[in-house]
Amino acid sequence: MAIFLSCQDISKSYGVRPLFERLSFGLFEGERTGLIGPNGTGKSTLLKILAGLETVDGGTLSVRRGLKVGYLPQQDRFDEAPEARTVREEIVEALQGSGLQDYEVDLKAEEGLAAAGFKHPEQPVNSLSGGWRKRLAVLSQVVREPDLLLFDEPTNHLDLEGVLWLESFLTSVKFSFLVVTHDRRFLERVTNRVIELNKRYPEGHFSSAGNYSAFLENRETLFAAQASREDSVRNIVRGEIEWLRKGPKARTTKQKARIDRAGELMEDLSELKYRNAQTRAADIDFTASERQTRRLIDASRVVVSRGGRRLFGPLDLTLFPGDKLGLLGENGSGKSTLLKVLSGELSPDSGALKIAEKLQIVTFDQHRDQLDLDMTLKRALCGNGEHVHYQGRAVHVAGWASRFLFRAEQLEFPVRRLSGGEQARVLIARLMLKPADVLFLDEPTNDLDLQSLEVLEQNMLDFPGALILVTHDRYLLDRVSKRVLALDGKGEARFFADLSQWEDWRAEQGGDSPRVPRGETPAAAPKVPLTQKEYKELKNMETAIHSAEAETERARAALEDPAVASDAAELAKRHDALEAARLKVENLFKRWEELDARRS
Repeated sequence: MAIFLSCQDISKSYGVRPLFERLSFGLFEGERTGLIGPNGTGKSTLLKILAGLETVDGGTLSVRRGLKVGYLPQQDRFDEAPEARTVREEIVEALQGSGLQDYEVDLKAEEGLAAAGFKHPEQPVNSLSGGWRKRLAVLSQVVREPDLLLFDEPTNHLDLEGVLWLESFLTSVKFSFLVVTHDRRFLERVTNRVIELNKRYPEGHFSSAGNYSAFLENRETLFAAQASREDSVRNIVRGEIEWLRKGPKARTTKQKARIDRAGELMEDLSELKYRNAQTRAADIDFTASERQTRRLIDASRVVVSRGGRRLFGPLDLTLFPGDKLGLLGENGSGKSTLLKVLSGELSPDSGALKIAEKLQIVTFDQHRDQLDLDMTLKRALCGNGEHVHYQGRAVHVAGWASRFLFRAEQLEFPVRRLSGGEQARVLIARLMLKPADVLFLDEPTNDLDLQSLEVLEQNMLDFPGALILVTHDRYLLDRVSKRVLALDGKGEARFFADLSQWEDWRAEQGGDSPRVPRGETPAAAPKVPLTQKEYKELKNMETAIHSAEAETERARAALEDPAVASDAAELAKRHDALEAARLKVENLFKRWEELDARRS
């Protein structure tokens, strides 16, 4: 593969704080590279350096002569364009200077707009939603046909439909790219190399060929070797310390060399301890109440409308302990509104809502409006005291802050000085102190780095209460959710067994185009009303699915029983039982979807 650019020992600082030091790597033709790392490691700055927008403090950046580099920042620059400029004019403008004739520019613009799903190219750019502005920003770079395109968080502002479009779009392009993103499913599907910036690595970064799954496997291998190396060096250092305590004098060259080697080993051990300590992520562990009530929240034929438009309903939804429901939908489809209805904060237009007595519901708000930005970090974490009370014991605020990767000197900082990711960790720290029967997590992953995401994911899986998760992080959604509820913002709400089933359904519907403009109503197939018997069946479907899922878990546990590991006949029997249980769950979801689609 031909090399596009090479970084040799490059360093960059922000003020007095180094972002990265002596970083060396290359980017090659044909690579689709994901760039990840904790917040504050300089990912966005590195992209600007590679794009020629910033310079390095030290080291050398070598770029192949004639290389065409495109750059897409997190925020688009359409506000700088004339107010009346249309979508088509924006793409035509992007193609200026390409050497194409006018008719070729028009043809290329038409092809690009169609591929990006724009059905109304004469629409003014300033009337687009954030998601469609992002699509336009991507397209304006892609039509230039760069050799290498640098993306900074391209999935920001995109809803799930938009992210799926971007994935499909990028699999068809011919150029190489480097993309900064926290979207693990996106990394899994579009990259063939992953680079992580992190001081935990000896060279300041770790590069892994393959997609995100391969990266995780290779990283664990490295960490295991690094931990083993620390143990080995610690044992050697222990022996050298015992020798040094005997007071050897450097009378011979051999003795002097050994004393010098002992000092070097101690430095190596200190460095290994530091690097291995950097693998620590925020310690997130939600506090569950002791409630054993079966039905926590029961919504029956709930309907909610806004501005004369029905958001969803009639909707039947019951939450039991252990439920983990993923909530999907475009921006404005009613996801946050549904959470407010289920918490009792908003009343539905019609239908019935039953909430268990003294139910403890804890909500994580995506808008960060629960934080007083002028308050110090210390007060934000524990009020006016010096301790927080967590799971029945007192924890000093400094220790509590450390669990969430805050330094002691930050305790007196006002919250407004914290980054978006740090503010998110403050909210999660406060959330952890509240015993909960039900967790409503509305975009909890915003601004969190991958280390914190991994810990958040595990603790969501371990939480014994009910949980509803709204997130654009499909990797997290797929891992945590036991079922998925999709809102289309036009009144329809459908349940799916998992994210893959929803994606298959969406593909069958051809769902990748912009929302139908007001005044254009797509044709709808007539619905056959439910009979009284079918409505009763639908009403009891959640309970039936819960029972079938429990049966599946019992069948899986039976198959994994070590006592039958050597009994081929019994293993085959239990395997068949597990498959039958899985099929029952799948059929129940299909029946639920069928009945729900016919509900009036």
